[in-house]
Order: sequence, then structure tokens, then C-alpha cells
Amino acid sequence: MIIDGTVAIVTGAAGGIGAALAQRLLEHGASVVVTDLDAARLDATAASLERVAPGRVAGLAGDCSVEADVQALIDLAQDRFGPVDLYAANAGVGLGQGLESSEDDWSTSIDVNVLAHVRAARLLTPGWLERGRGYFLSTASAAGLLTQIGSPTYSVTKHAAVAFAEWMSVTYGSRGIAVSCLCPMGVNTSMLNGGAGSDDETARLGARAVTEAGGVLEPLEVADIVIEAIGTEQFLVLPHAEVLEFYRRKGSDYDRWLAGMRRYQDTLA
Repeated sequence: MIIDGTVAIVTGAAGGIGAALAQRLLEHGASVVVTDLDAARLDATAASLERVAPGRVAGLAGDCSVEADVQALIDLAQDRFGPVDLYAANAGVGLGQGLESSEDDWSTSIDVNVLAHVRAARLLTPGWLERGRGYFLSTASAAGLLTQIGSPTYSVTKHAAVAFAEWMSVTYGSRGIAVSCLCPMGVNTSMLNGGAGSDDETARLGARAVTEAGGVLEPLEVADIVIEAIGTEQFLVLPHAEVLEFYRRKGSDYDRWLAGMRRYQDTLA
């Protein structure tokens, strides 16, 4: 996909990967609508992005897991810039630890990490099929290919996000809709740093499992890799090269991989 001249929506864009991705899309010539639940942070980010690309940024606070809010984003993009070409389902939550995770933790995780993607795709896909082009970018996680030590809600929903992105590619990839699935490991974001500084021992364990398995990248580094992947319409985007090796080991000998994960968890305790 050639980014220049396109219209994009980026969710979870008040900071972290979302803000970085919005910046790089703007720098490559896209017009971008950014959204986040945190209206104050979103306004500050949108103002910063406006300096990068005057007149090509719009912000609208909302909940990306609510269909009406997603429709409002699509309508805003259409009114300001034109039909949406690319939707970056980037917002995510990391809630709950162990089997003590509450029903609300599970419900919110499923809504934001999975169903938000489904609802956006449901709204956008008919128009993309009619126009013969569109791009769905899913931010999942290395936890969607492997497993996150500590949080079952995160691992389960990120696996589901990867599966939905795969289904989108299989179902619509030959009909003009490209799909990429971003699966990073450690990134310097509030989610990772919040886990590292948490009062909850299991949350700290999960953060250590990530940071000690590989390097921690900056959001703009991840965004650069995503932009390159969009250019070639690459499905699986792995900013951390070691994730692919871990994934191969998992697939080649599941029992050995599970045993290794248990040993790794023991070393962190």
C-alpha cells in the first residue's frame, strides 16, 4: 500500500505505539483521525501531531469497542478527509492477573482487545469491498503467538486478535483488503511500565518476563517497522526478531516449549 494520500484512523493514539504510528503515517503523507478514551491526553497528542502535518489531523475521544463511537470516527474521517483507507486497531488493555481476574477484567479485555477489531471491520469492510481496497492493521502482541506469563486475559484475547486478523486476510485478502498483524514484545509504553511498577506481584512478574526475554523498543522504532510492513502488505509484523524463533520452537515441539516456559517462569519468581 502506498500511504501517501490515504486516510487512516488510529485507535489508542494518545500515546505509545498509537501516537507513534499516527506520526509516521502523517510523515508519509496520510491524513489521520486519532482516538483514545483519555480525552485530555488525546488533545495534547493531536496538537503535537498537528505541528507535524498541519490540516491533516483530527482527534475524537471515544471508546473503540463501542460501535457508535467507531462509526463517529469513520464519519469524521469522511467529512474531513475522505473515505477511510486504513484502520489501525491499536488500542488495548492489560487487565487481571491469574485466575483471580474478575468477570469485568475478562469482559473489558474481550471487548477492547478483540471485539473492537470485529466491530470496526464490520463497519468498514463493505465499503472497502465496494472500492476494491482497504487496509486493516491489528495491534496484537507477541503474547498472541506465544503466551504472556501472568495475565490470562491478555494472552487469550491477544491470541484471538491474531486469529481474527488471520481470518480477515484469508477471507478478504484476494478481494483488495490487506491485513497486517503487529506482534511486538517489549515496548516502552505506559502498559509495560505500569506492570513493572505495579503493587501486584503477578503483574511485575509478567513485565519482567517481557523485558528479560528481549530488548525494549521505543514506540517510534515499532512504528517505522509497521510502516515498512504496510508498504509491502506483510501480514505478520515482528519488531522483535527473536519472537519468530520462539514461535518456531513452539510449533516444532509444543511440550518442550511449555516445559521451557514453566522453567522460565520459575526463574522469574
